[in-house]
Amino acid sequence: MSKSVALTLPVTGMSCASCVGRVERALAALPGTRDVAVNLATQRASLVLDGGTSPVEVATALAEAGYPVPETQSLLAVDGMSCASCVGRVERALAAVPGVTGASVNLAAGRAAIRHPEDVVSMDDLVTAVAAAGYDARPVEAGQPADPSVRQAEEGRALRRDLIAAAVLSAPVVVLDMGGHLLPGLHGGPVTALVQAILATLVLAGPGRRFFLRGVPGLLRGHPDMNALVALGAGAAYLYSLVSTLAPDLLPAGAAHLYFEASVLIVTLILLGRTLEARAKGRTGQAIARLMDLTPKTARIVRDGAETEVLLDALRLGDVVRVRPGERVAADGAVVSGTSHVDESMVTGEPAPVRKGPGDTVVGGTLNGRGSLDLRVEAVGGATVVAQIAAMVERAQSGKLPIQALVDRVTGRFVPAVIGIAAATFLAWLLLAPAPSLGPALVNAVAVLIIACPCAMGLATPTAIMVGTGRAAARGVLFRDGAALQGLRDVRVVALDKTGTLTEGRPRLTEIVPAPGIAEAEALALAAALETRSEHPLAGAVVAAARDRGLAMPEPDRFEAVAGFGISGRVAGRAVAVGAPRYLERLGVALNPDLAARAETLASQGRSPVHLVLDGRHAAILAVADPVKAGARAAVAALKARGLVVAMVTGDDPVTAAGVARSLGIDAVAAGVLPGGKVEAVQRFRAEHGPVAFVGDGINDAPALAEADVGLAIGTGTDIAVESADVVLMSGDLEALVEALALSRAVMANIRQNLFWAFAYNAALIPVAAGVLVPFGGPALSPILAAGAMAFSSVFVLGNALRLRRAGGRPAAGAAPALNARAA
Repeated sequence: MSKSVALTLPVTGMSCASCVGRVERALAALPGTRDVAVNLATQRASLVLDGGTSPVEVATALAEAGYPVPETQSLLAVDGMSCASCVGRVERALAAVPGVTGASVNLAAGRAAIRHPEDVVSMDDLVTAVAAAGYDARPVEAGQPADPSVRQAEEGRALRRDLIAAAVLSAPVVVLDMGGHLLPGLHGGPVTALVQAILATLVLAGPGRRFFLRGVPGLLRGHPDMNALVALGAGAAYLYSLVSTLAPDLLPAGAAHLYFEASVLIVTLILLGRTLEARAKGRTGQAIARLMDLTPKTARIVRDGAETEVLLDALRLGDVVRVRPGERVAADGAVVSGTSHVDESMVTGEPAPVRKGPGDTVVGGTLNGRGSLDLRVEAVGGATVVAQIAAMVERAQSGKLPIQALVDRVTGRFVPAVIGIAAATFLAWLLLAPAPSLGPALVNAVAVLIIACPCAMGLATPTAIMVGTGRAAARGVLFRDGAALQGLRDVRVVALDKTGTLTEGRPRLTEIVPAPGIAEAEALALAAALETRSEHPLAGAVVAAARDRGLAMPEPDRFEAVAGFGISGRVAGRAVAVGAPRYLERLGVALNPDLAARAETLASQGRSPVHLVLDGRHAAILAVADPVKAGARAAVAALKARGLVVAMVTGDDPVTAAGVARSLGIDAVAAGVLPGGKVEAVQRFRAEHGPVAFVGDGINDAPALAEADVGLAIGTGTDIAVESADVVLMSGDLEALVEALALSRAVMANIRQNLFWAFAYNAALIPVAAGVLVPFGGPALSPILAAGAMAFSSVFVLGNALRLRRAGGRPAAGAAPALNARAA
């Protein structure tokens, strides 16, 4: 009898009691279910399965009823992968687990990301599936990015150890074999052959064992990988030589040759290549390791006036931590006492230290200046800014680009094809070459097996993504996923929101123009009183101006905001409205011709005129100017120099927008755009010019960020905008936008170079290894040279990817990635 299983699942889409009833009926209808309970408040369903139904079928039933289980992502660290074929095998094994909707494996990072309905697929099932495919896997905590440096260091030490052993044992074999050509006394004797056999056995059974342990099971299962090719090549050369040594009569006359040196050098050279690969891989993931190293390992908790030093893992929410001068801030929190200047360059990329005092927030890992700070801990563990951003960087590094689909299709069939070519090569030489042909047939077949390099194909894309996204983080650009790299390269239009993106987002009141009979102070005080209830950036400028003048701002009795138009209410018994000309038209208020003319003049100068209505009369104009960001003009010029169409999207009236655009050198403008109209503007730009990148920072930018082919959020903007974006520009500096485009193009060019090398290498050298050129007087490729070339190809791809560490100019101030707190 099957064991009963209690299952609790999150459910989306429920809004009322009737929804609860539908979900309960859908679950109760499944065979073998009982004790069904659905909670509307927690949005969860619980039930007991008596064996008739699986969790996957439960999730399917909920989806069909219109209340799907939300999808989540699990991460696994996978050991033992060596080539693109391994990647395909692990992906297929994970995709076959019931409930898994998608799996993506990154060879360079040694990571697998698995998508599945929440609480439906167990981590044990995923680990078991990977183990069945022949690899080791272990879970990676969500929100706690695993530092790969420990695993990579272990792998590197093991490879170096095996490499040294293989080299020491191989050297006498090579001397004995090669020396025989120079000193006849060393050549061909049974004792010499036996010594070579013993040493070769030690090499293959010791340092070379890893290839057979991984390759042979895969070969037997019908899923050969690079390890299988090495095992076949080195093993064939070894066994042939062993037969030649111990039972030469079994071979045709004149065919007893020794290839022990080929078998041991294949192992040694490939171990050399993998050792170099391990070193290079360790450098590709340094962005995360450097980031995690920024946070101190201990913190000083202040209790009853006394300091106690504890490990960082022991911190709890609400603890008060003391940060001494010159130390790194131990945790995310709010300052409760003390003042200092904190270097936040690792967060914002801005080199100037920021003053911090009571009430200000600080981020763990930033560097304290000369003052002492006491702060209350507000985030620990995976909830900290550094941990969350590191997880985002790792997620981007673990992703796949659309271009990777081609590579996956090719590599899925590559190794079996190579084995087929090697078999055909062996038969062709055996049948067509002059006798004795068994030796040359074996040598050329082994060369084909060894020269093939799916390693380089598998590393071509992920290593470039890893290095590129890490470099981007160091330059203040955070890619949410690797696909944004490819998408950003293809954009033809860069559409920029004005307020907070092109401008500082901190407007100030520059002028008040009252109608006859209205006092300037009265107009400002009433407008500011109403604006205290508004969140619009222009409202802050009006309120700040009234405060600076010491004006009293009565509490509004009534307040109403109309998005994209303006605000209205009652202040001190008077009807007050503030907004754009279209708002006055909507309210049925006639524009004062003189004020309207003055508004047009101010707008042509790049200022934003706001119209004030008092008791149904057009009473005044308040002109607000939002200073253009330093570097905005240079960034626009740089974008145009790259052949991109630069557009500005704003809710300002067309005259004001044209003035700002003219000062920045922007030609395309979408003005007077309501929040919902930004999506239409993006669609229009796409229809006219091609793929669009939209850059914004506000809540009303979120739909446009999602609609754009690539959405880029200013990291200093709102959390909603950041969450809607594909790329986060950590600081408000638009130079980061130019950096993002440059890095995107550099990464994609690097990937193209890597893929070209990986494919061209195999296309060119496999025929040479097969001996196609020999009948025409061309060269043959020995297994030893093939092993060296194979190792070089992977190292070449990694070395080419590492060039991206120098892309985009000098890194931002601070030794670590410039990551913005808002990006979390």
